[in-house]
Amino acid sequence: MKKEISQDITGFDNIEVYGAREHNLKNIDVTIPRNKLVVVTGISGSGKSSLAFDTIYAEGQRRYMESFSAYARSFIGDMERPDVDKIEGLSPVISIEQKTISRNPRSTVGTVTEIYDFLRLLYARAGEAFSFITGEKMIRQTEDQIIVHIIQNFFHKKIVILAPVVKGRKGHYRELFQQVRKTGFSKVRVDGEIMGLEPKMQVDRYKTHDIEIVIDRVKVIDSDKFRISQSIKNALSHGKGVIMLLDEKGQTHHFSKHLMDPVSGLAYDDPAPNTFSFNSPYGACPTCNGLGKIEKITRESIIPDSKLSISRGGIAPLGPYREIWIFKKIQAILKRNKVDLSTPIHKIPDEVIDILLYGDNVPVAVSSVKYPGTDWHTKFEGIINFLEKQSEGGSDKIQSWVKEFMIVKVCPDCGGARLKKESLNFKIDGKNIAELAAFDINKLGSWFENLEDRLNEKQKRIASEILKEIRKRINFLLEVGLNYLHLNRPLRTLSGGEAQRIRLATQIGTQLVGVLYILDEPSIGLHQRDNTRLIKALQDLRDLGNSVMVVEHDKEMMLSSDYILDIGPGPGMHGGHIVAEGHPTEFLKKKSLTADFLKNKLRIEVPKIRRKPNGSWLTLKGASGNNLKNISIKLPLGSMICVTGVSGSGKSTLIHDTLYPILNKHFYRSKKEPMPFIKISGIEKVDKVVEVNQSPIGRTPRSNPATYTGMFTEIRSLFSNLPEAKIRGYKPGRFSFNVKGGRCETCEGAGLKLIEMDFLPNVYVPCETCKGKRYNRETLEVRFKGKSISDVLEMTVEQAVEFFDKFPKIHRKLKVLDDVGLSYITLGQHATTLSGGEAQRVKLSTELSKKDTGSTFYILDEPTTGLHFQDIQHLMNVLNILVDKGNTVLIIEHNLDVIKVADYIIDLGPEGGEEGGNIVCVGTPEEIARESRSHTGRYLKNEL
Repeated sequence: MKKEISQDITGFDNIEVYGAREHNLKNIDVTIPRNKLVVVTGISGSGKSSLAFDTIYAEGQRRYMESFSAYARSFIGDMERPDVDKIEGLSPVISIEQKTISRNPRSTVGTVTEIYDFLRLLYARAGEAFSFITGEKMIRQTEDQIIVHIIQNFFHKKIVILAPVVKGRKGHYRELFQQVRKTGFSKVRVDGEIMGLEPKMQVDRYKTHDIEIVIDRVKVIDSDKFRISQSIKNALSHGKGVIMLLDEKGQTHHFSKHLMDPVSGLAYDDPAPNTFSFNSPYGACPTCNGLGKIEKITRESIIPDSKLSISRGGIAPLGPYREIWIFKKIQAILKRNKVDLSTPIHKIPDEVIDILLYGDNVPVAVSSVKYPGTDWHTKFEGIINFLEKQSEGGSDKIQSWVKEFMIVKVCPDCGGARLKKESLNFKIDGKNIAELAAFDINKLGSWFENLEDRLNEKQKRIASEILKEIRKRINFLLEVGLNYLHLNRPLRTLSGGEAQRIRLATQIGTQLVGVLYILDEPSIGLHQRDNTRLIKALQDLRDLGNSVMVVEHDKEMMLSSDYILDIGPGPGMHGGHIVAEGHPTEFLKKKSLTADFLKNKLRIEVPKIRRKPNGSWLTLKGASGNNLKNISIKLPLGSMICVTGVSGSGKSTLIHDTLYPILNKHFYRSKKEPMPFIKISGIEKVDKVVEVNQSPIGRTPRSNPATYTGMFTEIRSLFSNLPEAKIRGYKPGRFSFNVKGGRCETCEGAGLKLIEMDFLPNVYVPCETCKGKRYNRETLEVRFKGKSISDVLEMTVEQAVEFFDKFPKIHRKLKVLDDVGLSYITLGQHATTLSGGEAQRVKLSTELSKKDTGSTFYILDEPTTGLHFQDIQHLMNVLNILVDKGNTVLIIEHNLDVIKVADYIIDLGPEGGEEGGNIVCVGTPEEIARESRSHTGRYLKNEL
């Protein structure tokens, strides 16, 4: 059949998928228009990702792999074909998912977007160097300039020309003196004193020395110009481009062909891009290795409670008194200072504590147990010194024990800037590279705006191309609404949506044409106000000549798209069909749950009456971490509280980095230090804190909902109590896939094998021995109601709820998973395949299935991630039950459906980054909607 020639460069108008059966898809045929913005939507678990990622993207990736040579493919192994009859009109596919965030602390926003790489190049080629000793501008001179300068400035004066060979280093330098003598020189200057060279001459090897060769002593007159210029050339060659001059008054002058401070003689190496890289030994601060933070054992971490005495365990690593060597030593030191082990630590003088922590050189006498009547005299090295030594050279177990007493602090040498002193003293327009990396993207953009006017001619010529690239990349970040991030923000601290938008910005920058982009909920963590920018960025990507496919639940995104594909009607087994499709205007006329919500036929109802606060408040005063402007908040306990604000307004800093660490430290003695605050009150009204965030529930296929929620332990003990298991003598461990005995030993119980790809993400393939069942044959022969342990792991939550209805411990956990809208996931689904929103709901259900105390404080971070309107309704029902029991639920959220049903809102802003960090308004949703300064209020007004 001959296709008509179309406008598209591939010759196809549509992507046609025939017979897709991956996961829960019911053998569906789909036609998706090319070069359009297509939104795939539907209830959570209906099969959206199965179609977009596991079918279309997987097939695109497999076809790309097939283009490799047979030799290259032999290393990769064959990729499984997705379960689909055929796909036509598929162009090269790029997927931008939420899950691929680097956990490496060295990966930052600047390095991923390449802006920092261009900045390094800019500073290496156009930066001006300043001395870190005197602050003078460094100068660099040619040989001729040095000669002219000396003849002009020292005319008719006696000078000594010196070539520095050793600068501030220890050693006896016997060989150096011998070599200098052989070269024909007779005098050297050692530590400021000129002396003749003698045979076998050497200096004290344990002191630091400065040694210069005396090249010439001469009076500067016209007739000796040639001699002086020869001596200077000679000195520059021996001093590797650096010479020193001693005048009649004994003052030293420095000259260099490299960068040099004319006052102190400090010289820098010529800058290269890696001089400004915190991932290279040439640029990284030597103290913290370019991380900006160090782990340090401090007095506070070793002595948590100074009211205790040493004998009662006041020194945490030692514990309570025992008859051991170290306590006897401490006893001897204390006795010498007229205190004893039962004295409370706060009453022991500071200088004695210092001896205990850092040691001293006075030998301590301890009586021997083996030889009574004799004393051992040894020095005490100090507890902190001992722990630090163990943290570097001890066994793994000892090292992890020492880690408990370490506190992360900002590096004292670079102040968190990550670079060494030399690198931080190269400046452009008065700013060093670390200062630029600390600007938010908005501020960085305006700093670069008219930079040329502030550069000299030479800098302008060098920088023009680099500046174009930097500005281009900054604009892409602004387009996708990331104006509040700064370049040195570590990637692992970003939400799934932010990381995705950064990758989107990088893709827009590549300007590819004819590509199919598949995105997974890019609007996560984005305020309604910034949503418009994101939609525009996706439309720009489409207008370049690309097809854009977005898996999304956002109302605005659906209505701005060119085509909507709704998959459903239910989750898991009840999904996998195409319910409705078409252009938004046609789509709204169709019969589907999504369409009903879009045209407000169905909606999440605003409560008729909101809960009144129960009279107890938790008050936090003076929070000033990151961009917070010394704010104070009052949280009504026993209500549903929502913290809102545009992206970057300080919500995470206030809740995750200040409030949660304070509560966590109070209840569970956690080591994480909260961000700066003045005081907290009302904490006694809460008796437990639970945080549910979006981090994955496990990074390997071994973690799954059954193991995470703890129900698998109950299921294993149920199986081990079956008659068949008892006859065979199987204990619960036999049914664990993590220990030897019952598991398949080929894949060690993972059910999958990891194939490492050198230049692509790693791929998991099913184990060929157990075919993904995880267990050996004998274990699978034990059955309960006809199902083996492997069959149980393959059940969906919905099936398991019925299957285990007579077992209350297991049933309760399953019921909560069902309530939060996860009826479609299987009990043994690999944690690596759960989306961010699903992982968060597994965590949430684990916490909800525990007995609540009635005064528990729950903190949730964007729980609506990955949720359809219908699922949000389920989630809110579950949370409302919690609050009705007297618990407090605090939600950080952008979704208006959640915000409008909250009892109390705290809106931060007014903008992101530097212009954020203030409280714009607080109160009920109705009060927020009346506030003209609040961006949230503006959008909330329409919803109410």
